[in-house]
Amino acid sequence: MIALLTCCSNYRVKMNRSRSGYRVFSANSTTACTELAKMITERLGVELGKSLVHQEPNTETRVDVKESVRGQDIFIIQTIPRDVNTAIMELLVMAYALKTSCAKNIIGVIPYFPYSKQCKMRKRGSIVCKLLASMLAKAGLTHIITMDLHQKEIQGFFSFPVDNLRASPFLIQYIQDEIPDYRNAVIVAKSPSAAKRAQSYAERLRLGLAVMHGEAHHSELDMADGRHSPPLSRTTIGHTGLELPLMMAKEKPPITVVGDVGGRIAIIVDDIIDDVEDFVAAAEILKERGAYKIYIMATHGLLSADAPRLIEESAIDEVVVTNTVPHEVQKLQCPKIKTVDVSMILAEAIRRIHNGESMAYLFRNIALDD
Repeated sequence: MIALLTCCSNYRVKMNRSRSGYRVFSANSTTACTELAKMITERLGVELGKSLVHQEPNTETRVDVKESVRGQDIFIIQTIPRDVNTAIMELLVMAYALKTSCAKNIIGVIPYFPYSKQCKMRKRGSIVCKLLASMLAKAGLTHIITMDLHQKEIQGFFSFPVDNLRASPFLIQYIQDEIPDYRNAVIVAKSPSAAKRAQSYAERLRLGLAVMHGEAHHSELDMADGRHSPPLSRTTIGHTGLELPLMMAKEKPPITVVGDVGGRIAIIVDDIIDDVEDFVAAAEILKERGAYKIYIMATHGLLSADAPRLIEESAIDEVVVTNTVPHEVQKLQCPKIKTVDVSMILAEAIRRIHNGESMAYLFRNIALDD
């Protein structure tokens, strides 16, 4: 009897140990997108979970989990390649497969959160970011780790915890270590909406601040609030009601720079660099104002379309992005593109969440505007 109780006790201990474990999976079907997952698992000292993610001949996504996940914390690392919608389906299908396999918790590690720019109403459009948040919750995710959301308010779209990590410590360290004579630099905000982020960098580096104002086309903020959604003219029958004052249309001035950049290194900071035409135009203006070197710092280097060629032919000296998004092909096309590794903070976030430790250490000295 004693032997039987001892055996049962040992069995319960083993069960508790197995249930307190965790696994790290990659939801990507392409090799280039699994590099970040491999770097994170190497830092954690664990093996990448065994799974098969592939596309059927009819482009349907199929996920097969090759090991038991019952009662465990599961972390799904999903980097977003150019085929955004396929990556989203891979994440949703894998999360649902793990949910039906009785995983205890399913945590999505999504360094670049897709559709984050579609977080405001535009005329008769939709807030797609809110839709995606609901889909992830329905698929079974219970927590998300991401980095530098386009708008911090996006966290309110989710019905579960969101840890929005920051890449600024890594980019600031790059500036200090890799940019010669960075003390002679000035931090530049490409638009007034980016001024707070630029101010945070400037205060930490003890540098000056410049803000660019004016655009050749309508900015995102002009189209975001839906105030232009009623048609300009309307045919009505009978009483027309109150006549509201006519709102004058906005007229953007030519691009100007508020602040001195003459004889200095200009460092433009932003969260996403995708369509680089605005950055190229900003670099030309800064060159005309006397800046002798121009750097661009961004967390997410999407670098779509002809971005590598435009950067190579522009006045930009260097573009520094993190590895939240795979961009090895773009680096081969343009040697000006440099990468900063952020797998360290992602791995530490996974470790702390699994162990139930506070995340405050990862946000030390991080201000609201970072």
